[in-house]
Amino acid sequence: MRELYAIAEQVAARLMERKQTIAVAESSTGGLISAALLSVPGASAYFLGGGVIYTRDARRALMDISDEAMKGLRSASEPYAKLLANQVRERLATDWGLSETGATGPKGNRYGDAAGHSCMAVAGPQHEVITLETGSDDRQANMQVFAKTALELLLKNLSR
Repeated sequence: MRELYAIAEQVAARLMERKQTIAVAESSTGGLISAALLSVPGASAYFLGGGVIYTRDARRALMDISDEAMKGLRSASEPYAKLLANQVRERLATDWGLSETGATGPKGNRYGDAAGHSCMAVAGPQHEVITLETGSDDRQANMQVFAKTALELLLKNLSR
């Protein structure tokens, strides 16, 4: 968590300096991204909320993404990560939306992605979507790496 906190501190400083806000929709990180951002004192100035969107029911209820809107999309994909980031940003009326969706392990997901696969997106003044493949089936390690990579993606876009 210390490594995540160090990145979150930098993110927090940039957001506060710019007087901007963030919302997070995460899946396989299980709340680690939000926890890191909330661990920085003064988080209420920039963190407006988020959720762990781990199931279809959570996607429908918390993100208001219908099954119809998912036609042609699948979880753990770049288009879905982009949709999540945009949707959480819109629903909480923030400057930035950050999302993560993937397969932590020890097995892959039902879509054929191997353990260690994650897609992340930033939506805001800049937009970026990436895919990460760790090649590892270590669930806890993947959760940490996914959260770290998502925070670094956000920091990179905040620094532009």
